[in-house]
Amino acid sequence: MPRLENRGWSCSCTARGRHKTQTGDTAAGMAAKGSEMLNSPASSPSLTLAGNGARTPSTSSASSSSTSSTSTTSTTLNLSQHLVQRSVVLFVVGAFMALVLNLLQIQRNVTLFPDEVISTLFSSAWWVPPCCGTAAAVVGLLYPCIDSHLGEPHKFKREWASVMRCIAVFVGINHASAKLDFANNVQLSLTLAALSLGLWWTFDRSRSGLGLGITIAFVATLITQFLVYNGVYQYTSPDFLYIRSWLPCIFFSGGVTVGNIGRQLAMGIPEKPHAD
Repeated sequence: MPRLENRGWSCSCTARGRHKTQTGDTAAGMAAKGSEMLNSPASSPSLTLAGNGARTPSTSSASSSSTSSTSTTSTTLNLSQHLVQRSVVLFVVGAFMALVLNLLQIQRNVTLFPDEVISTLFSSAWWVPPCCGTAAAVVGLLYPCIDSHLGEPHKFKREWASVMRCIAVFVGINHASAKLDFANNVQLSLTLAALSLGLWWTFDRSRSGLGLGITIAFVATLITQFLVYNGVYQYTSPDFLYIRSWLPCIFFSGGVTVGNIGRQLAMGIPEKPHAD
């Protein structure tokens, strides 16, 4: 009997141990599942936030690229409008000055046109104002463009009062070519050459202005000689290949004057800094 009781007690103890082990395993599994369930909601916001963080740079880059393209387009439109406005102003100024100065030359019998041209409204050929206006527009736009290309922004006397004085001096030089009487054309040519260089030194003083002025005088003189040679009009007392020897001085001073007007009109455009 004692042996049976001992066996029965041992079996019941063994069964209780196994039940406790299974209960502990079940509790441990439930605790692990609970911890997983608690950790899973916390991890999902982090993933969401990480995903949002990964999308933010691409969104910002797209918005910055669209903003930059919009600003570039608006800048290009503004520059185009400004260029057209400057061209129109230069054309009008060149055409008006051509009418006035050419009329002065005709009245002093320096330039001779056919009779049917003199009998017109402005006593000048119809092609003179548009040709001079176009030339003024090209020269006035070329001066600031060359300054920007060379990296030498022109800062000497950049004000409208100086530009108006330059125009007055140029008109005076042109008037002197028709009014002054010298013993010969050489003296007149030397005097006008000195006045033209004085105009450049007073209102320009740039290497680009001097070079462009000489180039304009050379090209314009060739064109004038071609027109006179073909009988379009003529000069009285020609002394330099069908024309007057002082004519390049007039073209030089005119180029410097129109260049100053073009530079003044272009002051609102940012210029390239000097490369020193």
